[in-house]
Amino acid sequence: MSGEEAPDADGLDDTGVVRRDRFSGGPARSFLSSLAADERIFEADLEVDRAHTLMLAEQGILADDTAGEILTALDAIEVDGHDSLPDGEDVHEAIETAVIERIGEEGGKMHTARSRNDEVATCIRYRLREDVLDAVETTLALREALLDVADEGRETIMPGYTHLQPAQPTTVAHWALSYEGAVRRDTERLLDAYGRINESPLGGAAFAGTTFDIDRERTADLLGFAGVVENSMDASSSRDFLLETTQALSTHATTLSGLAEDLIIFANRGFVDLADDYSSTSSIMPQKKNPDTLELVRAVAGDAAGGVQGLTTTLKGLPRAYNRDLQRATTHAWETVDAVTEAGEVAAGAVATADWNDEALAAEAGAGFSTATGVADLLAANGLPFRTAHEMVAHAAENGGDYDALEAAAGDVLGEPLESFVDPAAVEDALDPEASVASRDSRGGPAPEAVTDQLESARETLAADEATRATTDEVLEDAHAALREEVNRYV
Repeated sequence: MSGEEAPDADGLDDTGVVRRDRFSGGPARSFLSSLAADERIFEADLEVDRAHTLMLAEQGILADDTAGEILTALDAIEVDGHDSLPDGEDVHEAIETAVIERIGEEGGKMHTARSRNDEVATCIRYRLREDVLDAVETTLALREALLDVADEGRETIMPGYTHLQPAQPTTVAHWALSYEGAVRRDTERLLDAYGRINESPLGGAAFAGTTFDIDRERTADLLGFAGVVENSMDASSSRDFLLETTQALSTHATTLSGLAEDLIIFANRGFVDLADDYSSTSSIMPQKKNPDTLELVRAVAGDAAGGVQGLTTTLKGLPRAYNRDLQRATTHAWETVDAVTEAGEVAAGAVATADWNDEALAAEAGAGFSTATGVADLLAANGLPFRTAHEMVAHAAENGGDYDALEAAAGDVLGEPLESFVDPAAVEDALDPEASVASRDSRGGPAPEAVTDQLESARETLAADEATRATTDEVLEDAHAALREEVNRYV
């Protein structure tokens, strides 16, 4: 054939079914190909192919017997696995080629009324839904672990910090709930993103729709999507759902990084002992116990931020409609969701198995005159302007921060004895970390009764989010089962 490879018995050559000859990529073929990376959406592509084929048959666009042959071939391809696919530019072409190899040219009818543009967009959304639900699951597990820590640590006094300096005494419960609130919002962001992922682009074709009488709502329903992306150009070309998801994951990674940093510092100060499963020892210093897993959790925030930057830069300035740049966009999302999900799972395990050192925490709770604000509040409550009280307590802090120092400061700053303004017994209570915490019973504060209210609210919200996660999972499972039942009518 004059320098060209002869086609095989089915009329196919090694250029596959899409490009052929001069448009096969030539020396750049491997650069164009995403087949290896597409293993992640192999199962998704088969499901999308099944749904599309069923719809074509139901609409009378494809004969039932041809649909049956295609669906049977798809089942066989699934059994053989991604590694058995013929060479191709991507998984979509490779599967189509494999179908044609099995049943002949009729297999090419499975691609009627669609483009790889809407096909890949659908496959990405189909798989990303599962990945986001996995990430949500790790946020729920972490919240559960934090709430358990809070429940046990309602009265466990600990030092609170700003700028890493002793600031005010608080409790382990109050600290844990602060992170539970942040992770709760991370859950909400991921569930919000899921809602926008869960729309079907299938039927948008290349970008301008199709002349065939297709039923987009039917394929969306078969694949478990809540609806369709209305505009066909938007359906095939938009990847904002990828960016939103990656941003939400990056935000969660930032939360995890802060949590990891706190635990690393607390472990260094003897406040908490991390379980051996979440620690390591030095290769040369056998006495050491290193918080290695949490250091890696901390580092994932950088990877996730890089994913957002890479994806944003790839999408920036792309014209409508489809551009091949989008082939490089998805990797950022896959890598980010994998890394952040794993980091969340590790963080949840580390929190759940950590052992808090109550004595060490209590001993440091009043360090650095951390009850100073409470003393200033007490003076203000007894009529002294807060700024004057602040000045007096600051003066006392420079001289030891105990009752004697406060008494001396009152004489220096106020010109009167401390007892003229406040009951000495009340001052002694304000200087005590435990009493100081108990007095801070405003909504959201560290006092045990305030913490109890926060715990109740947090557990209610967690239960609701767990129910949403379970229901969403059931919808996808039911859709998968329903699709299988429809396929079985043809095969």
